[in-house]
Amino acid sequence: MASLEPPKQFIDILRKSLEDYPEEKAEENEEILGYVSFLAAGLADSHNFDATVWEQALTPFLTSLVLEENQSSSEVVEKFRAATEMEIVGVDDAEEYGEDDDDAEELCDIRFNLAYGGKILLHQTKLRLLRGHRYGLVGQNGAGKTTLMTAINNGKLDGWPSHLKTWYVDSGSNVDPIHEAKIVIENLIVDTSRSREDCLEMLETLKFTDTMTEGTIGELSGGWQMKLRLVTAVLLKPDILLLDEPTNHLDTKTVEWLTNYLTTLTDTTLITVSHDTPFMENICTDIIHYEQRDNWGPYRKLVNYRGKMSEFVKKQPQAKHYFELATTNFKFVFPDPGRLEGIRTSTQKFMEMENVNFSYPGSQVNQLADVNLKMSLSSRIAVLGANGAGKTTLVKMIVGETQPSNMGMCKLFIHHNLRVAYVAQHAFHHVEQHIEDSPVHYIQWRFKDAYDKEKLLTEAYVITPEEQRAIDDFSLEAIWSRRLRAGKIEYEIKKKNVPERDNKYYTKDELLAMGFEKLLKQTDEKIAAKEAGLDLRPVTTSEIQKHLDDFGLAQEFGTYGKIRGLSGGQKVKLVLAAAMWTNPHLLVLDEPTNYLDREALGALSAALNEWGGSVLMISHNKEFYSSVCKEEWIVADGKVTVQGVSNERAMKAVARKKKYEKELEGEEILDKAGGNMNANGDKYKDATTNFWGATVSKKEARAYEKAKKKGDVTRMREILQVPMGKVMPGYEELGNGKA
Repeated sequence: MASLEPPKQFIDILRKSLEDYPEEKAEENEEILGYVSFLAAGLADSHNFDATVWEQALTPFLTSLVLEENQSSSEVVEKFRAATEMEIVGVDDAEEYGEDDDDAEELCDIRFNLAYGGKILLHQTKLRLLRGHRYGLVGQNGAGKTTLMTAINNGKLDGWPSHLKTWYVDSGSNVDPIHEAKIVIENLIVDTSRSREDCLEMLETLKFTDTMTEGTIGELSGGWQMKLRLVTAVLLKPDILLLDEPTNHLDTKTVEWLTNYLTTLTDTTLITVSHDTPFMENICTDIIHYEQRDNWGPYRKLVNYRGKMSEFVKKQPQAKHYFELATTNFKFVFPDPGRLEGIRTSTQKFMEMENVNFSYPGSQVNQLADVNLKMSLSSRIAVLGANGAGKTTLVKMIVGETQPSNMGMCKLFIHHNLRVAYVAQHAFHHVEQHIEDSPVHYIQWRFKDAYDKEKLLTEAYVITPEEQRAIDDFSLEAIWSRRLRAGKIEYEIKKKNVPERDNKYYTKDELLAMGFEKLLKQTDEKIAAKEAGLDLRPVTTSEIQKHLDDFGLAQEFGTYGKIRGLSGGQKVKLVLAAAMWTNPHLLVLDEPTNYLDREALGALSAALNEWGGSVLMISHNKEFYSSVCKEEWIVADGKVTVQGVSNERAMKAVARKKKYEKELEGEEILDKAGGNMNANGDKYKDATTNFWGATVSKKEARAYEKAKKKGDVTRMREILQVPMGKVMPGYEELGNGKA
């Protein structure tokens, strides 16, 4: 029987690893060496260079050999493994660690695997950390940076030294209601085991007020919560400090303080994940890069580069996007906003404030005073100011979540059909309630009823017990329709036990005076959603996934993954995609640069500049907001100052008939085959407003529906009051009445 020839490449490496092993002994043990070489070849083919696996597989056979003095079989196996990895893999992932340029203490030098769920993130990679060095952890969204930092903090890496003290400052992307209910100072004392005096002194350094200190964590803004996490880290003085997006929500002065503090650390080793390139350039002494090379197979490894971010980019030119706000391989595709009733040009205002004040209930002092602002579809605005200046308060008034404190003495005009996509600072809070669902299922839940269910469940829309009593006392059954008459918005009210023909119209001011604020907001939101076509848009898996594809969330994550497994950047993409499902006219972004990598930021900048709607953002990232916004609202000392002017843009908020593909069933199949002669309904758009912008009544809508089913174009034009020879925007299929 013919015997297999042992692989020469592995035989040669093994003999070199045996260090001057006598030739005669090698010939005597040829079968053993050949078998060990076969085993090594199998492990190498599967890219398995785990030291433990090699030792367990090969040591039993090498112990039978008579080795030279001071050379154990385990040492031979490790030398054989390392040499084989160098030969097969090529350039070792450890080569860039280079020679130490100081006498820094080595904290760890390990090789490990890292996986999340069923996905291998890192395979047989090296990690060597020196005391006092500041490492920047760099990689694309979803590469596993946060997973690695969590594993380090929990000591879950193979070979991790158990004596090291670590502390992890998370990005704030995971919201914990129990944690947010804790008192700031009490929680800080428990976490750090430091005295109340030490804790208060540190909090005062970062300008925490007595109210903040004695209040709950959840009452703090995103910026102040990040400051609190940083204070905890400073007081603990760990061996290794892990920072995940530490500049998120921080104003410029706090970022400067953090930079100065971190660069003075000598006994603490720092590992930082951040998409703030200037910050990383200022603090890092080393860059650890998630890298994938052809000769490493399908797996990534960590490669260390000594020096700052700029020196790393010189060695890896393909990583230049860390310094450029541009993208080549990735793009966001935003849906154009639909028609906004009465708005004919991109410079016509849809929001205006005059002499507006705002103060919190019970407060005698205005947080904002004498605010005078306006917005149009051409607006590209950055809201700037220090943490706590009132930026988010201003935005909440614009999106309708709060009202001025001097209503009746000021002017606040917001178009009644304005659709707003608000990606709030704590937008993850809602997504976190669906962590066991897929992104597709989350969007299905949110929009299956043809309106934004999540928005209507927020405090700004939920009907209070007092309002419900007012509704019951008025015997109000439902609001059936809305119209614009003589410049005033009126709502058709259906009362309980009253025939439909006796429905009455009440003005918005009359209904607000009766206490129906939240009910009107819900009604306006549902009408705006219908105007966006949500009643026609299918919430099928394929339709939603196609939408998610436009925001860079591939099917692997969108349809088959769970929200729990998404990185911070991927959650931002999901939140953004969900917000844009309604084809909004105004996109409000509160700290949009948090969690997104540089390539995604470049894509977001390009998409916003191409999009036809209005943009309002709060951001501390000047590089990003200046690439989109030419107008700035400076919030300081209770005042809002306008600087710059938004350029006029092409009008893209026009009516377009959107066609959606859907699966046919029942009578629809018959319609397509020509077997149903009463199939004109799908050819024409539903009636919501007439040619003059007035909302059609319920009676007119029913008459229009009957005419639509019969295909009676003349009757439909009559109901919509379209003049002869005119084509109504959005109803082009009805023609001009002359044909």
